[in-house]
Amino acid sequence: MIPRVIIVRAAGINRDGDAARAVTMAGGSPDIVHIGRIIDGSVSLQDYAMLIVPGGFSYGDHLGAGAMLAVDMVHRLGDEVRRFVEDGRAVLGICNGFQVLVKSGLLPGATLAQRSASLTHNASGRFECRWVRLAAGATRSVFTQGIDQPIEVPVAHGEGRFVMQSDAQLEALAANGQVAFRYIDSDGQPTEAHPANPNGSRHGIAAICDESGRIMGMMPHPENALTPWQHPRWTRESRQQGDGLVVFQNGISWIKHI
Repeated sequence: MIPRVIIVRAAGINRDGDAARAVTMAGGSPDIVHIGRIIDGSVSLQDYAMLIVPGGFSYGDHLGAGAMLAVDMVHRLGDEVRRFVEDGRAVLGICNGFQVLVKSGLLPGATLAQRSASLTHNASGRFECRWVRLAAGATRSVFTQGIDQPIEVPVAHGEGRFVMQSDAQLEALAANGQVAFRYIDSDGQPTEAHPANPNGSRHGIAAICDESGRIMGMMPHPENALTPWQHPRWTRESRQQGDGLVVFQNGISWIKHI
């Protein structure tokens, strides 16, 4: 049976089609659904094995990046989302979707409405758009399993710096295997330095997951690195597929067995 994946759309989201293509290429069956249809009950999250909150600028990022969609997730879809998560299904938030998951409380602790982190303005003070290198390392995330070599995917964000109240909390997150991806430099080392790290996140944090590994948010865009020819060096390098596709393949492979 082909796993069904729901991709939530709202005003300002613009990567839903890219995410749907990624799911299809990875072997899943995507449905792009406006959040209003979930709110009014005409579509149920429970009919799907995975939820993706894609990138863009949901609701124009009024009140902060991802903030208004996070309000919808907590106050208008709270019971649906809690049931979805408690049933052991998978959630992936990309860029703006990562911001939504963090501001709704689903990351890093998978506790809706209890926010313990944020994604704030890039240290550079400007929108950053380029290809970056990522390393998965030791992580609980079901989306990163088997990724033992650096991958290259693009970023496009102005508010991607992951923050918590203290360095101790960030270190605990890493010690618990919840740092799913880190930005790395040309030597393959995690970095906080610009431009390899586009936003200045401490410890090079580019993606995190919850303790179960089923919920992951990442600032880079794997859905825009699906084919070899999307990469800027595609004429000079031999690639079987885009580096970002493996994130979706891992997710689809995992939900096939739940």
